[in-house]
Amino acid sequence: MDHIAAMEELVVSDRVRQKLQDVNAAAQKYLSPVQDHVNFTHPCINLAYFKCAYACFDRRRNQQEVGNCVENCSVPVVSAQQRVENEMAKFQERLSRALMVSQDKFDAAKLQQVKSSALTDLESCVHQTTENGIKTLPLLAERLKSSFSINN
Repeated sequence: MDHIAAMEELVVSDRVRQKLQDVNAAAQKYLSPVQDHVNFTHPCINLAYFKCAYACFDRRRNQQEVGNCVENCSVPVVSAQQRVENEMAKFQERLSRALMVSQDKFDAAKLQQVKSSALTDLESCVHQTTENGIKTLPLLAERLKSSFSINN
């Protein structure tokens, strides 16, 4: 019986891993256009950065002054990148907390010797958590697009 339980746990573990891969794929789908826009195509931020940085290279400035000038020019670009990273970190933190609740419920059920239903409950909880996370990604992407004035 212990061998069967171990196999069931392995199957559920693979399903959980697949659900997490689904979340990663959805995050890529919804957020990579925003990240690409910030990194490569945002006209205001990138054009302003390159113009500013170009102006820094003045023969009258020493290397330190040029470096400081270029660093100051990069502030809007870095700020935009940090905004995307912060939103993603918040999303990941919420997802992690919800998954920890699922794991805690599973661990408690194992201690109570109801392992077979615990596996089903764990899988169900993880499924619901990841589906809820995936549903929030389009909203997160739209909020970021709006903040960067990205038109679909």
